[in-house]
Amino acid sequence: MDPVSAFDEPLKKLLGGATAKVMAEHLDLHTVGDLLHHYPRRYEERGRLTALTELPLDEHVTVVAQVADARIMMFNNGRGKRLEVTLTDGSGKLQLVFFGHGVHKPHKELLPGRRAMFAGKVSVFNRKMQLAHPTYQLLDARDDDAADVTEAVDAFAGQLLPIYPACKQLDSWRIAKAVDTVLPSAQEAVDPLTPALREGRGFVSLPEALLRIHRPQTKADIAAARDRLRWDEAFVLQIALARRRYADTQLPAKARGPVPDGLLDAFDATLPFTLTEGQQKVTGEIFDALATEHPMHRLLQGEVGSGKTLVALRAMLRVVDAGGQAAMLAPTEVLAQQHHRSVTEMMGELAEGGMLGGSDLGTKVVLLTGSMGTAARRQALLDLVTGEAGIVIGTHALIEDKVQFHDLGLVVVDEQHRFGVEQRDALRSKGKQPPHLLVMTATPIPRTVAMTVFGDLETSVLDQLPAGRSPIASHVVPAKDKPHFLSRAWERVREEVENGHQAYVVCPRIGDEDEPAGKKTKKAAETKKAPEGDAEKRPPLAVLDIAEQLAKGPLAGLRVEVLHGRMPPDDKDDVMRRFAAGQADVLVATTVIEVGVNVPNATAMVIMDADRFGVSQLHQLRGRVGRGSAPGLCLLVSEAHEASPARARLSAVAATLDGFELSRIDLEQRREGDVLGQAQSGVRSSLRVLSVIDDEEVIAAAREEAVRVVADDPGLERLPELRTALDALLDKDREEYLDKG
Repeated sequence: MDPVSAFDEPLKKLLGGATAKVMAEHLDLHTVGDLLHHYPRRYEERGRLTALTELPLDEHVTVVAQVADARIMMFNNGRGKRLEVTLTDGSGKLQLVFFGHGVHKPHKELLPGRRAMFAGKVSVFNRKMQLAHPTYQLLDARDDDAADVTEAVDAFAGQLLPIYPACKQLDSWRIAKAVDTVLPSAQEAVDPLTPALREGRGFVSLPEALLRIHRPQTKADIAAARDRLRWDEAFVLQIALARRRYADTQLPAKARGPVPDGLLDAFDATLPFTLTEGQQKVTGEIFDALATEHPMHRLLQGEVGSGKTLVALRAMLRVVDAGGQAAMLAPTEVLAQQHHRSVTEMMGELAEGGMLGGSDLGTKVVLLTGSMGTAARRQALLDLVTGEAGIVIGTHALIEDKVQFHDLGLVVVDEQHRFGVEQRDALRSKGKQPPHLLVMTATPIPRTVAMTVFGDLETSVLDQLPAGRSPIASHVVPAKDKPHFLSRAWERVREEVENGHQAYVVCPRIGDEDEPAGKKTKKAAETKKAPEGDAEKRPPLAVLDIAEQLAKGPLAGLRVEVLHGRMPPDDKDDVMRRFAAGQADVLVATTVIEVGVNVPNATAMVIMDADRFGVSQLHQLRGRVGRGSAPGLCLLVSEAHEASPARARLSAVAATLDGFELSRIDLEQRREGDVLGQAQSGVRSSLRVLSVIDDEEVIAAAREEAVRVVADDPGLERLPELRTALDALLDKDREEYLDKG
């Protein structure tokens, strides 16, 4: 049979319509190949031979014993029946029980005097040890020879039973029977690895790996199969990403080299501090990439407060010096405004090119968001198309058709997730040639995730904090167990304000979302009726409610302001300006302050319902304080129970300021599904044995190997088997993963 068609054979041809229908609808298995790649989740061991006097509770055991007696018992007024069997092995006794339809066969076979092997999980009923519905194998009279019995017992007891991911309509043992039917096709598997690579890494062949993972004889079989299949998943994915990176290097771009005595030099001369070693190293990597005639595609990941914005701004100034324009995309209007404000402040008169009082070397820095007034928007668009503005900062409004650039040379994306291929193409089309791309993420990403989720980008890591940054003390405030701790938290906020500082209070919700005015009071009353402190049952705490309570209660007399995403942009900007200028003491906000907000005088943060936020998000929020010379304080308020996973998560955040360490903890708690996210669902569905969390070495080695292979043979012309495996991974839906990220 043609090797490709063996794996493409529809399951209904081999398994019958009903089973194939359930597999397709509930397990997304359609072909022989799909079923062969549906690996067991784990393996049950029948257990080694155990004497009846030494049975461990709740463990799987195998016993060889003789039936002492067997009797059918009726219950439920004769409607139900069970078979009770008593075993003896000379050392002790054990009860077996079978229910319902399962009593017929054992009732005929387990007659007094018969010897058999029994395997099951030990439980206790009516203070007696028992096995419920054990599997068993009769030993014939001729097996009485001790050597034969030993051999039969070893074969039976040591067997590994595969347990498959199943569904209500199709349990594991029926899937195992279906696998038995298609397993001969495993011999037809096309091996994507060359013999040299396979032998060099000591891997079994792909057909062998499939046989061993489904029907292992030993635990070593499972390990060998998993090693091979794990590598395949990592390698084929990294080949796809390496080819994407290679294709990018083939595109033309305008090199943006250094210009002596230009805007960048003038800017550097005004800096009141020297760059950290980390900033210098990362800047070097970025500048080298900008100076090439292929578009840079780089991920800049940095610790909260490590100075990514400064690094990005210097890259933008380098491009402006070289005659190009730079665009910075922010995920929200609040952040776009914040970036615009901090960039113009950092640049001073250099941001006023062509304006009265501006520097001769300067350039215009314009803001472009969806909610701008018509006149301001028209002027910004004009500045971009004429080249008057060297730098534009905005939201995704930048990508709209109407926005035209004079010479777009660099796009900086400031958000955790890459934007999709459509948006990237839209931006590319705005440059005469594809612009260079720098993606910044403020959430440290474990190396494995960076290599997988952002695998088509080169990575620069900024993990050193600038000098003068203050330590942040973090504490969990158990509001339910110790209410006086919460009172003390508000006292600490007052103390910070009295010392001339400011504070944030963060809540998960805005409050009264989408409620018509008449229903608000009723809803508020219902919320109050929720059991006091029952964090799971009541709605998350809201900005509007908490701000009101604080202003009237523990923070009365302080200047309390609110900030949330539903406010008009001008109001948001106004609040942020006043807070930054020290005209408000406490800002009660949602996570709109999570990224990029920089108020060095803010030293304290209280996060309400902190258990409702993820680890990375808490780390981001905390990074808003301690940005000046005074030490920072972050209080994580929670009503979660002390022994709950939520509290464990908060304790982990309080225990370390290392974002990379926290990202690892976050990853372990959330597992791959959330990390790879919906946009990566294609990859998630193709990762069956590879763990982005645990298999860093495999992913790193696979990436290295993939780079070598693609450099040598970009089209995989000499590796048709690998190309076949790649096509199987990257059907149309899954290719979207690589494009959308």
